[in-house]
Amino acid sequence: MAKRSLEQRLKDGTVVAGEGYLFELERRGYLQAGTFVPEVALENPDALKQTYRDFMNAGSDVVLAFTYNAHREKMRIIGKEEVLEPLNRQAIRLAKEVAKEHPTEEALVAGNISNTNIFDPEDRESVEKVRGMFAEMIGWCKEEGVDYVNGETFYYHEEAVVALEEIQKHGLPAVITMGLMGENILRDGYTVEESCRLLSEKGALVVGMNCFRGPDTMQPYLEKIRGEVDGYVAGLPVPYRTTEEHPTFFNLPDGGCSCHLPTETTFPTSLDPLYHNRYEIAAWAKEAKELGINYIGLCCGASPAMLREVAEAAGEEAVNSKYSPDMEKHFLFGKDDSLNQKNLNYRGKA
Repeated sequence: MAKRSLEQRLKDGTVVAGEGYLFELERRGYLQAGTFVPEVALENPDALKQTYRDFMNAGSDVVLAFTYNAHREKMRIIGKEEVLEPLNRQAIRLAKEVAKEHPTEEALVAGNISNTNIFDPEDRESVEKVRGMFAEMIGWCKEEGVDYVNGETFYYHEEAVVALEEIQKHGLPAVITMGLMGENILRDGYTVEESCRLLSEKGALVVGMNCFRGPDTMQPYLEKIRGEVDGYVAGLPVPYRTTEEHPTFFNLPDGGCSCHLPTETTFPTSLDPLYHNRYEIAAWAKEAKELGINYIGLCCGASPAMLREVAEAAGEEAVNSKYSPDMEKHFLFGKDDSLNQKNLNYRGKA
C-alpha cells in the first residue's frame, strides 16, 4: 500500500498517535527520571527501536522521533551539547527504520520539538533563543526526511506560535498541541481553545492538547477546542486519574501510600496506583472520536497495551490486535467447554 501523508490519513479517518516514550523507557530502565533526556537514542538504540516498534504494532500510525527534551537548553543543563545534533538525527533515523517495518502501510515519521522551559514572552532575548533552538532541530528534521513535525506540550501560546512559524519556514506540516497546567489557562493569558483556534488559522494542520492531564480533566477542554476550531483536533492525555481538584498529574495525591516517598509528589516515579485501566482509556477514546477528535493518542505513562485499546476503540485494527484479551480459555474465568469444570467452580473463591 502506498504511504499516505498525514493529511490524507486525516481525511480518510482517525489517526492514532502513540507517545509516552519518556515514561516507558524509564520503566524499561533506559532513561533517568528527573532529567528526562532521551540519550537512549545514542546509548541504547536497540531499546529505542523496540519501543518505537511496540507502539507502532499496538496501533500507532506514527513513529514519533524521540527528541522530546533533546533541545539545546536541556543538553546544556546536563553538559552534553556536543551530542545534540547526533542525538536528534539518530532518533529520526531509527524511527524511519521502524516505520518501514509496518506490514500493511509504512508508518508516518514525525519530528518532535517541545516546550523549552525558558520561554518568556516579555523577554525578546528569550524568544529569539527559543526560536533558534527550534530552527536547528527542525532543520535536522527536514534534512532527515520526516513527514511532519509535532510541536508539543507548550504552556505558552506564543511559544507554540514560534514553533509553528519555524516549522512552516521549512515547508513541513505541523501538529501543535498545548499542555494545560493547573491554572486552567495558558501562562501568557490565552485560553487553550483560543490558542488552538489561532494556531489553526495560522496554518497548523492539527491543533489540540497533550500531556499533563488525564482524560477526565482534558476532555472538557477538547470539547471547547472542537467547538472553536474548523480543522483537525488532537487529544493525547496521560493515562492517570486526574481530578477537578488535581487537574494535572504533577500533584496527584496517593492516599493509600504506606511508605515515605523520596519525592515531594507522586510525580514522576510513584504514579503507578493512579493509572486508569485500559477499559477506561478505551471509553475515553471512543468518546473523543465521537466528539470529532481526529488525532487520538496517549502521552506520558502510556503503554503499548493501552494504546492498542485506543486504536481499537477508534475502530482501527492494530498489528498486534491478535494479542488483545480473550478470556474464553482462562482456567478460572473461561467458558470454553474443554476447560476443567472443577477449576471453574472456584471462580469466586480463588
